[in-house]
Amino acid sequence: MSVGKYVIATGKRKTAVARAVIRPGIGRVRINGIPLEIWEPEFARLLISEPILLLDEKLRYVFDIDVNVKGGGFMAQAQAVRSAIARGLVEFFESEELKEMYIEYDRSMIAGDPRQAEPKKPLGHSARAKKQTSYR
Repeated sequence: MSVGKYVIATGKRKTAVARAVIRPGIGRVRINGIPLEIWEPEFARLLISEPILLLDEKLRYVFDIDVNVKGGGFMAQAQAVRSAIARGLVEFFESEELKEMYIEYDRSMIAGDPRQAEPKKPLGHSARAKKQTSYR
């Protein structure tokens, strides 16, 4: 596995968009300038760290990751960051085995999820529900 200079990768989920910059370093991960270790809520932090934890122990500390994420809710942001990190690491290490491992573990890390919320329609308070009428 060769280590490139730096890689820019993106990930999307619903309306959240994450851009990850991966460069050689000492293992720091920052999301919007906040270290991953203090990112809240904890479940989102665990979800984000999955692609890194699946790496070999010696490969975890050869890169730094800076992620900028905006839009969506906190879980959509976490899934977008996770996808950006996984795609970036595959490109950073130029490894097909790593890509196959991520796909086998969870396909949405690499492939993404195209589902979007349905837009609200007129005369209703949500996408499907309409105001009830009485014809009597």
